[in-house]
Parts: sequence; C-alpha cells; structure tokens
Amino acid sequence: MSQRESAVTDPQVSAADQAEAGQPLDEVREPAEDDADDADDAAEVAGAENGDSGQETGEVAPGLTDEADLEFEGEIAADYIEGLLDVADLDGDIDMDVEGDRAVVSVVGATLDELVGPRGEVLEALQELTRLAVHRNTGSRTRIMIDVGGYRARRRAELAETGRDAADEVKRTGEPKKLWAMNPFERKIVHDAVAAAGLRSESEGEEPDRRVVVLPAS
Repeated sequence: MSQRESAVTDPQVSAADQAEAGQPLDEVREPAEDDADDADDAAEVAGAENGDSGQETGEVAPGLTDEADLEFEGEIAADYIEGLLDVADLDGDIDMDVEGDRAVVSVVGATLDELVGPRGEVLEALQELTRLAVHRNTGSRTRIMIDVGGYRARRRAELAETGRDAADEVKRTGEPKKLWAMNPFERKIVHDAVAAAGLRSESEGEEPDRRVVVLPAS
C-alpha cells in the first residue's frame, strides 16, 4: 500500500471508477488535454511546454498564493494516486513538490514498472487521469506533472543526449535529421538540446506520429 505523511482532500474522481469501468490505464485519453497539447506544441521551440502560455491559476480560496494553489493541486493528485495504488495493490511512497509554476507528484518504490510502461505510455495515461481528477476539484486546467521511480529525470537525460547527437550529425552532414515519434514532453526536451547546440528544430506530423526535425544552419 502507498504511504504518505499528510492527509488530503478526497478527489471527486476515484481510482476505483476507472477500475470498475475495466479501462486500462494505457488506453485512457482525455480529449481536452490532447487538444491543449496540440495547440501548445506550436510554441515548443519558443519555450512553452504543454500549455505554459496564458494559463490561469485555479482559484481555490480567497487570499491563497500561487504556490499555495499548486500545493493544493499536489495534495489532490497525491490523494488520487494513493487511491489508485491501493486499488492496484501496488506499494509506493508519494512525494509532493512545487517546481517553478507546476506541482510535481512523484511515486517512489520497488514495484513501479507497471506504472511506467513501454516508453512511459502508462505514466502518461496516469498523468492525464490525475490532471482530470485535479481539474474536477478546482475547475481549472492543471499542468501538474507525475513521475514514477525517477523515470522522467532519466528520460530527460536520454532525450537531451539524443538532441545533442542529432545536432552534431546535422552540423557534420548539412542535411536535416528527422527523429522518431515523440510526445510533447519528449519533443520539448529535444528542441531545447538542439537550440543549446546552436541549431534550429521544428515538429512535423500529427499525433501520435509527430516528431522533431533538426535543421542545418541557414
């Protein structure tokens, strides 16, 4: 069972709801989030990540600071994930933090591969479900990030290396380099790595086959 120090508000969307519906985590998609990802992807190179631009913070109660709002989102998310772990009979400790302008909830433990899945697909589905739970409590769209077992940090390092390697190849050959299909989180990391290497990149294609193309210097 999961362990967490602080008690939090029960979310209106329970993990049991998804379990009773018989819908696997990696098949769940929330159309509103997908639409937002598509719109925000155009701003990746400019530095927006999955909805940074123009988002309003949810008003939880008068007088709360932005950080307090984010902490509240984290508490809702942590409670939701804790319930899901209980339903799935998985062990894990839950950590909550605020990084910049988003709440981050991390699950750490020894039996977490089921919550990551191939290329993080189950983790992405879990994040979408958790965002839905937060949204139904606050009435506002959330950019909360969910991590499991440090997967995102490891993946971020791998993708940054991919971006650097692609930039080096393009500098050497003078030809554009098209990478494999990635989700918006992954593409953003690659775009940043390519920009740091002094080249430009863009995204092309439609989800789920949208991918980064690294361009030679003009």
